[in-house]
Amino acid sequence: MKTKGINHLALVCRDMAETVEFYTKVLGMPLVKTVALPDGGQHFFFDCGGGSLLAFFWWENAPAAAPGVAAVEDFPRKPMSAVGSMNHVAFEMDEDQLEASIEALKAAGVHVSVPVVVNHDDSPAGVSRDMHPGVFVRSVYFTDPNGIMLEFACLTRSLGRPDDVRHAPARAKATVQA
Repeated sequence: MKTKGINHLALVCRDMAETVEFYTKVLGMPLVKTVALPDGGQHFFFDCGGGSLLAFFWWENAPAAAPGVAAVEDFPRKPMSAVGSMNHVAFEMDEDQLEASIEALKAAGVHVSVPVVVNHDDSPAGVSRDMHPGVFVRSVYFTDPNGIMLEFACLTRSLGRPDDVRHAPARAKATVQA
């Protein structure tokens, strides 16, 4: 079995018109397909670049958002979300666009989590204020009108070197059944 990448990621929005306006006008992602669902809902697709799509479902009676449970509350300050939840979506961006993206997002009234580019590295803190050879990705974090955490990310080098995969995967603690 071999996949070729992400076809689409499907999320749920609170207001499709507001979501279309944000993704087309603020982020510049063309709306490429709309579907009216038999139950009265909608399913819309945006071209997010690189041959990938971002899709949204909308239902008038969908449950309310649950930040900190079903979605991240504020990345990177409060990054935890529940098992099976969608934590955040990262879009690839050219590194020379990251700084300008912060100002463009702010000008559009978008909440930017950290008002600087975040330099991710392998230090104990996982981030550095300064750019250095150990930085592997630079990011900007922000939220859409639905409270979904989004990221513009730029890899500063290829991943997959031997020292990039150095942690053993954690196992969940066994649960006692009554």
